[in-house]
Amino acid sequence: MEYKLDNKEYYDNRELSWLRFNYRVLEEAIDGHNPLLERFKFLAITSSNLDEFFMVRVGGLKDQVKMNYHEPENKTKMTPGEQLESISKLNRENCDSQYKIYHDLKDELENYGIYFRRPEDLPEKFMDETEKIFDTEIFPSLTPLGIDAYRPFPKLMNKKINIFVDLSNELGEQTAIVQLPTIIKRFYTFHDGPNTYVVLSEDIIVKNVEKLFKGYNIDRTFAFRITRNADLTIHEEGAQDLLIEIERFLKERTKGAAVRLEIDISTNPTINGSFLREELSLGEEDVYKFDGPLDLTFLFEFVSNLKRKYPKLIYKPFEPQTPKFLGTDDVYERSLKEDVFFHHPFESFKPIVDFVKEAAEDPDVLAIKQTLYRVSSDSPIIAALKEAAENGKQVSVLVELKARFDEENNVHWAKELEDAGCHVIYGMNYLKTHSKITLVIKRVKNKLVRFVHLGTGNYNDSTAKQYTDMGIITTDPKIGDDAINFFNYLSGYSLKPVYNSLHVAPFEIRDLFDDHIDKEIEYHKEHGNGYIFAKMNSLTDKKIIDKLLIASQEGIKIDLVIRGICCVKADIPGVSENIRVISVVGRFLEHTRIYYFRHNGEDKMFLSSADMMTRNMIKRVEILFPVNDPKIIEELKSINELYLIDNKKARYQKPDGTYAYVRNDHELISAQEELMRRALKVNREQIEEKENFLLTKIKNRFKKSN
Repeated sequence: MEYKLDNKEYYDNRELSWLRFNYRVLEEAIDGHNPLLERFKFLAITSSNLDEFFMVRVGGLKDQVKMNYHEPENKTKMTPGEQLESISKLNRENCDSQYKIYHDLKDELENYGIYFRRPEDLPEKFMDETEKIFDTEIFPSLTPLGIDAYRPFPKLMNKKINIFVDLSNELGEQTAIVQLPTIIKRFYTFHDGPNTYVVLSEDIIVKNVEKLFKGYNIDRTFAFRITRNADLTIHEEGAQDLLIEIERFLKERTKGAAVRLEIDISTNPTINGSFLREELSLGEEDVYKFDGPLDLTFLFEFVSNLKRKYPKLIYKPFEPQTPKFLGTDDVYERSLKEDVFFHHPFESFKPIVDFVKEAAEDPDVLAIKQTLYRVSSDSPIIAALKEAAENGKQVSVLVELKARFDEENNVHWAKELEDAGCHVIYGMNYLKTHSKITLVIKRVKNKLVRFVHLGTGNYNDSTAKQYTDMGIITTDPKIGDDAINFFNYLSGYSLKPVYNSLHVAPFEIRDLFDDHIDKEIEYHKEHGNGYIFAKMNSLTDKKIIDKLLIASQEGIKIDLVIRGICCVKADIPGVSENIRVISVVGRFLEHTRIYYFRHNGEDKMFLSSADMMTRNMIKRVEILFPVNDPKIIEELKSINELYLIDNKKARYQKPDGTYAYVRNDHELISAQEELMRRALKVNREQIEEKENFLLTKIKNRFKKSN
């Protein structure tokens, strides 16, 4: 059979696919199913996502153009320059929508007595108060920066709000810049009975800016913001100490070239920013003009400040429940009998924290080994590892110093762990260690048992309440052996191990996917029941995409639940008509990676920290692990099916790469809401079961006493 491949129309560009994902996040700000303040949070998430996209992806493409690298990428054959042009066009459409939604939501907020106002538009009783705030809190921290022959254009900080000021007096015209210091609040709130007024700091500065430039007339002011290239290279080759090299790199990153200029034109629509463009060496395509405040990430704090006063405007609180497969048992005792499955945030992350805490305190535990990629700012995991080392246990921790935008945090934790007596590894040359694995070696009845936790998400107790992730704790001897070999490989000098059950990138995970797709094709040719399911964050690897296209053209049904980037186009007749792509964006960030191959009923199910992305499978140390327990496999099948029938938060990909909401006549189903409901139901049943058990024991004891 001759397969249809390598036509650029069958693929989507990675960057444009990501922008379409960010628009799906923006759609959550429109969705009336979400409470009003939560919709503001989605505006903030959209802005935060976009900042990182420009710092990394756009920054990298701009570097390629500067170096005269014009080779097309391997799927849609777009050159770096063509990608930048398409990004600018699509992103402008997204941003126009974002600010329209912002103004619509502001209007809706007024129904609840919450008003965004400039200082001059506040009730009169607050006008003097804003001036006092400027004089006492803001003014002392401001430094006006004049620009002339003696004072060159300043090196402005990345992502910070600045006020551009045109001045004049009898001697002529001048230009100055005032940057909002990090230490001041972004906004102030004023309460007047049932009403709340919100005023942005930049507006307070503009209102009082003449106090900074006495003797001058203020001719014009506007806010602007610069995004700088953060896609810089860490020089690992020859580094004597990677920790020191990372600290040097962090300083360098703040000096990256400008890649985007944002201007607030809400008070002056004619601003073109030509002076700033020239100083920053940017083109017109790099300038974004918004009718509203810059950097909408301030809405995170805005929502946080108001949620107690307006509880009906946020999601109903949900407390992660006791894991179904653990119940009220101790995790160590239960995992000696069978594998224990966890599904966060529907189920609590606390047992994973307790897994490490108990190991730190248990005299029968000899060693703890763990990989850390991103952890919370006040991590109980870190605290437990430090305690374990202080208790004399062998503690080895791989802290990935190259975790993007968490480098500084991880440098801090690496030093703390070393000071506590842990053996700290910084990762591997040219590879990021993204694996999620913990090994506890414990003496049980005079035998050493390896308890292994494997997961799809970070050991981060904070994001575990917001991201959907899965994990398993097992005492499977083969996986225990693999875990020891994995950590020895990371910490010492040895050839890559041959693993029994785990599949470890680089390369091995992609090879496994390749083999299992081939096997599924063979089974389908014989039995006609081929099926592949994959859930992940992103799909970009062309080799895997082409294998999926071949499987589709052989008639195999393929369901892909992909939150973000998807570089294959689904439902193209004769090419990908058997591929369905679903994207679910909702209350929680979808982060789970699940891979399933039917194999005529053999049910090969895997969980992983890796997406089907080239960087994950070739440039990272990742783990893909099998799910062996039939009960857990059935649980995963049920969860997978939920995402495929979601008609509330799910979007399907159309053949042109765009997305539309799944719409049908069925009762509305949200996979995330149903998983919350199930977790609550299981927890109630477990409590009732325990109460009935205790009641029966009491009754039996009472009968005996009589």
